[in-house]
Amino acid sequence: MENSPRLRDWYEKLTQQKPLVIAGPCSAETEQQLMDIATSLRKNDKVHIFRAGIWKPRTRPGGFEGVGEIGLKWLQKVKQETGMLVATEVANKQHILLAQEYGIDVFWIGARTTVNPFAVQEIAEALHGTDKIVLLKNPVNPDLSLWLGGLERLYNVGIKNLGVIHRGFSTYQKTKYRNLPEWQIPIELQARFPDLPLICDPSHITGQREMVADVAQQALNLNYDGLMIETHNCPDEAWSDAKQQITPETLNDILNQLQLRKPEAQSEEYHIELNNLRIQIDELDMKILDILGERMQIAEQIGGLKSKHNVAILQSDRWQDVLQKYIREGSRKGLTSNFMTTLFKAIHQESIEHQEKKV
Repeated sequence: MENSPRLRDWYEKLTQQKPLVIAGPCSAETEQQLMDIATSLRKNDKVHIFRAGIWKPRTRPGGFEGVGEIGLKWLQKVKQETGMLVATEVANKQHILLAQEYGIDVFWIGARTTVNPFAVQEIAEALHGTDKIVLLKNPVNPDLSLWLGGLERLYNVGIKNLGVIHRGFSTYQKTKYRNLPEWQIPIELQARFPDLPLICDPSHITGQREMVADVAQQALNLNYDGLMIETHNCPDEAWSDAKQQITPETLNDILNQLQLRKPEAQSEEYHIELNNLRIQIDELDMKILDILGERMQIAEQIGGLKSKHNVAILQSDRWQDVLQKYIREGSRKGLTSNFMTTLFKAIHQESIEHQEKKV
């Protein structure tokens, strides 16, 4: 998979300039709704693919779960009348067969499906050797191996027009995001497969339309190849995920305001200054490692003391007090509560393991 030059072919055929844009409603609701949105988006030469959910996996039963097969007929009409490529989410073999019957161009596999290797394998086998574009969303949980495994299953059956969609990761923590970006995970995937188109879904990351532009820009700052943005002619009246959808007019404004970043600069002055700053970061990182090493030595001493007095290693009340203190201190230094929580949970776990050595 690493050596294949074909993974990016489909992307370069659609656009020579970032970002590739996939836009359309979270859900197909009526034929008129789809045609109205598609007609508006067709006027925007920055939009390359029209998307709409036909089958909607819901966390709990009773919600709107999509219009089903009739929606594929509507997408077929969108394709015929606007000339746009059309995309929808597929979650099983039957979805694939129906979508192919109606000439759908692009399939994406949702986060809830990516977590299930059996489902991904079923989809892969149903798409064996297809020339359709297949995009794999990250799994719900932050697991790079699971994401990579899904890609390998698709590639191994001869699917070459591949890409991935970063839609964020679920969390129990209360944050400003609907799904945490966890940017380091898609960045690691991109580092392993630089030829694989990487698309950001700011709609699902944010869960609120006011933040879509900022996250879209952040993705471009990180050299993403494209954006998938949910777009609806009457977002507040949408049958699903109303809060995160924007109008075609707002989409146009966002796309016009996005700043494209160069992957690299040629200026010698830039490289000298960048190298100097990186040297400073490297020196600070080494100091952090030295401090962590010293901290763990003290943790071992604490472990020995607790063992001597027959005291449990984990002191839950102190740990919660310490964590909240560091979150407050981190906030004063411009560090997010999510970062501070993740950092000090990792340090605490390592500290426990060092204490256990002395028990």
